[in-house]
Amino acid sequence: MAAERRRRAGGGLSELLLRMREEGKDSIPEHPFMYETDVEISLVDGSCKNPVEKFWNGSSAMYILQKAMHNKESDSMEESRTDDAVYASEVLPKENPGALALSVGRAKQLISLYTMVQNPNVTSLGMSDLAMLPPLWARCDGSDPQHTCWIGAEPLRAGNKVTGINIYTVSCDGPSADKTRFPNLEELKMEHKIRHHSSVVTTKGFARYELIAAAAIEDTIAESGSNIYVDITWNGVEKVLETPPAISAATLNIALESGDPRSPVFQLYRELQFLLALAEGLKTGVTEWPEPSESESAPKLVQEFLTDLKKKQDGDYIFEDKSETEKIKCDTAAVDSCIKSIFGERGDLDFTEQLWCKMKSVSSYQELIDCFTLVIKSLERGEIQPWIHQGSSSFLSQLIQQSYHGKMEGVSLSDTTPIQMLLEVGLEKMKKDYVSFFIGQELATGTYLDYFISTSVELQEQVHRVQKLHHMLEIMVSCTGLLQFRHENLFPLTQICMKYYKENPLNEKHVFQLPIRPALVKKFYQNDNPEVWRVEISSGHGQKEVKTTWQVSTTAPVEHVASNNSGFLSDSTVNGSSEERLYFITMTQCSQVQFT
Repeated sequence: MAAERRRRAGGGLSELLLRMREEGKDSIPEHPFMYETDVEISLVDGSCKNPVEKFWNGSSAMYILQKAMHNKESDSMEESRTDDAVYASEVLPKENPGALALSVGRAKQLISLYTMVQNPNVTSLGMSDLAMLPPLWARCDGSDPQHTCWIGAEPLRAGNKVTGINIYTVSCDGPSADKTRFPNLEELKMEHKIRHHSSVVTTKGFARYELIAAAAIEDTIAESGSNIYVDITWNGVEKVLETPPAISAATLNIALESGDPRSPVFQLYRELQFLLALAEGLKTGVTEWPEPSESESAPKLVQEFLTDLKKKQDGDYIFEDKSETEKIKCDTAAVDSCIKSIFGERGDLDFTEQLWCKMKSVSSYQELIDCFTLVIKSLERGEIQPWIHQGSSSFLSQLIQQSYHGKMEGVSLSDTTPIQMLLEVGLEKMKKDYVSFFIGQELATGTYLDYFISTSVELQEQVHRVQKLHHMLEIMVSCTGLLQFRHENLFPLTQICMKYYKENPLNEKHVFQLPIRPALVKKFYQNDNPEVWRVEISSGHGQKEVKTTWQVSTTAPVEHVASNNSGFLSDSTVNGSSEERLYFITMTQCSQVQFT
């Protein structure tokens, strides 16, 4: 009877997994499938967050099993599919703290059934053509003595045949600062040798150090998306928690969100935000204007600017050093010395760019109209004949060129016209700012920047591309100011960023990766504790290879199992000492079931 029940259970599981795989060929199913009455099965792929990526490097589609959520939504799933997409987005692709884990015993039972249905030697299931299935992972509740949090099964393939199964067991304990609980490396190696009957093992180390992390906001634990960290790998580990040797391979990981008030280019970021507000106003008809300045209003600044320009042209303007007037600077007195050294002020601002510097403080639609009215009247009267850059294509530049010949078309400063006029001027000015930086620092050529400054796309897309330029600038400035990077490091990083942004939309959460020598950043981590430290012990070759991984990390590797120390924060200290860190301990063990 027990064998018959097992056969039926295996057959039912096999049919369900095959059906899910077939449905997932076109698109991943939006809702989980029920197996028996207590298990939910989801199919996830590379488009979803991989819940086991911290301890398994497989990249294919996989099944995720968890305890069924018995509530009104799941009970009426077949009747009401309108909420399926929302339900799936909350439960399936991402690591959900509320996900219900299975008991370890039930998870082992399901893994056993999966192994059985993949075994070509088992013919009692009545399946003539056994199909290979994606790997399967089951969430566990950690209730056993080993605190097992995941159990996984991955088929071993030879051509179109399944030759065996790798069974993974992931256990997690902690957090704890008690390093006496850490095994030594020889103990780990011996345990692996005994478990797998191996005489020779190899070791590979991994360490992650946080170089620059955004500070938490007040007393919350909400994380910023900004971080710079280095991942280091090496062969031949000698002891647990050892510092990576000099011959290691390292990758710098940079995820940076723009807008940090501490950034040397924060004033430029604020300028960009005004540009974005204008673009949004042009698109929606509603513009969010900056708060009125405590200093002079924009119309007054523009009037003073026009008056000074007229005096210069009339020869009434008295100055001490002609070279100083030829180097016209933007009205950004708040720009600190750090910007001047990293992001130098341009000395070739034309009339429209100087006008943008005065008008970026406009606080209302009426002020905008007043400013442009002053400019247009000065042009019509011939009071000024301002210089503009060759190739400038904004509507205001066209009016200026017409004024050279004493003929200007009529301008109706109504509706969205003045907003578009200012947006065009700001776009041209900011494009030149970014181009000046990247070319001036010899990080890119004009040809390579063409995509980002093209005027052949519509205005909103031009704004989007300028946002990309700013994000890349923030990355370069951070690496220059914080990590003391030089040209030989900034240049390849710039190429990586530009290649990504030519093919993808703006994404400030994207992690840019740059291979580096560990010595380049060693001074930032040599006296620090790692965020993650891992040793991988392996034996065998090819499909016979098996691994044991021991890891410590300052953050929990899984979220569906509660820690053994409530109220934990990763930066906690022990006895007031900043040297001690609380670590989670994770062990991943592998065993093989051979079918042939």
